[in-house]
Amino acid sequence: MDAYGHVNNVEILRLIEEARVRVLWRSGSQADDLPTAVLDPGTDDTWTVVARLEAEYLAQMPYLRQPIDIEVWFGAIGGASVDMSFELFSPTGVAPRVLYARAAVTLVTVTAADGRPTRIPPSFRVAWADFTEEPVEFSRRSRA
Repeated sequence: MDAYGHVNNVEILRLIEEARVRVLWRSGSQADDLPTAVLDPGTDDTWTVVARLEAEYLAQMPYLRQPIDIEVWFGAIGGASVDMSFELFSPTGVAPRVLYARAAVTLVTVTAADGRPTRIPPSFRVAWADFTEEPVEFSRRSRA
């Protein structure tokens, strides 16, 4: 919590990072693998790295003992990049349901050996296909 008594904005970004890692990465140990890590395409020669992150804070997130709900999906899959969408909600069973924040993270696929961008491998596309929907929409996007 910060001086205002709610979860700090940087901590919300950490929650988004944690959700992304849990969705895309398996630890290698069967005991540690979470059931949500089903989107791991199972290759060690191609990595995803964050190229861009945009977040919109919609309501103050209070400190809670229950875990919050984070909905994650792929908003767009391009040639060498993919956009992941996130919405962070109050915990299941807590009424009313509150949308605290939404975010979009652009990931770029790179080769593990040299870090250079590479096309998204077919195995990634297959693993992610069933979890692709319209990208997250921001309600307060600033105009340039």
